[in-house]
Amino acid sequence: MNFVFFSPHFPVNGADFCDRLKRAGATVLGIGDAPYEALDGRLKAALSEYYRVADMEDYDPVFRAMGHFIHKWGRIDRFESLNEHWLELEANIRTDFNIYGTKLDFVKNLKRKSRMRAFFRKSGVETIAQRKCSDRAGAMTFIRRVGYPVVVKPDSGSGASNTFKISNARELDQFFRDKPEDVTFVMEQFIEGLVVTYDGLVNRDGEVVLAASHRYDQSVMEVVNKDRHMSYTCFPHIRPVVEEAGRKILKAFDVRERFFHIELFETRDDRIIALEVNMRPPGAWMTDAINYTFDIDVYAAWADMVVKDAAGGPHEGKYFTAYASRKRHLDYLHSHEDVLAAHKDKIVHHQAIEEVFSRAMGNYAYQMRSKDQAELREAVAYIHAEKA
Repeated sequence: MNFVFFSPHFPVNGADFCDRLKRAGATVLGIGDAPYEALDGRLKAALSEYYRVADMEDYDPVFRAMGHFIHKWGRIDRFESLNEHWLELEANIRTDFNIYGTKLDFVKNLKRKSRMRAFFRKSGVETIAQRKCSDRAGAMTFIRRVGYPVVVKPDSGSGASNTFKISNARELDQFFRDKPEDVTFVMEQFIEGLVVTYDGLVNRDGEVVLAASHRYDQSVMEVVNKDRHMSYTCFPHIRPVVEEAGRKILKAFDVRERFFHIELFETRDDRIIALEVNMRPPGAWMTDAINYTFDIDVYAAWADMVVKDAAGGPHEGKYFTAYASRKRHLDYLHSHEDVLAAHKDKIVHHQAIEEVFSRAMGNYAYQMRSKDQAELREAVAYIHAEKA
């Protein structure tokens, strides 16, 4: 298999994916904008060739890079970045070069929240009331139906940037005064609940070969807008209602040989409501949380599925894994040294977060695992404790 990995240098776990592809027997070719000399040593070892482009947003040089690879290495079997940002470019390349995977005719269903709703309805999973938010009159029509508060977010893209909770007419007017003209927004009914995920791998026959579930302790929208820390837990077992909803959504979208990251609302009255679907690995160190929870190598599981059509599993959860971040502007009760001393038996990883991800993920984060969930809750509370 000839596999072109786009942007293998960023995020940093691209090196893990490329390394496992090579171990699985693929010829791994990279396209990126970083100088070759700046690449991670493991990434250099995994790549058979690296083609540098000055601007990865410019399609023509990427197209030429593909032509070069085909001339030198023969047919290209896969083109991936495993990154939401490049979803459309990937589909464009696959369409132009007839490469296996999601093509341009389907990619907007994965990028636009307004289009996702049709697939959620097809799946039979409850979804959030929504409408496109182009003017105040239309917004008021929607608000009269669902009431305040509402949430507005960009129709295209992932994460919580430019996502706002609107609780009254004054905040609505402020939104329409400030909103960028070149961004299409959707308005959704506000749901009181926390985000729970259904994450994993689906093979080329549409079968789930690995599944896990995470639950956030805070609203990511509030974390971003209020510049707060965040935490989540990866569970050793998936709640049946989450598993059922996740599998129904995967069947409706019928996407093959992909990572999936499905976000659902878990309400106080135990409803599961579809929020968003992403055909990529989950972010915020969740791939590693899956590794720590199941004692597996999810990077290798993905590579073996792609290169060898390996079935994988069954994977039994053994631990709870928690993530807790810190923001540098907050005044914490316990120092970094205190955290390491108090919870060194549970901490499996800790490091600074790349600045581009820090608004949501924090400036520094700790990853911990234990068979006792209560122990992890205490550790998260210790990390997040602030001075009065």
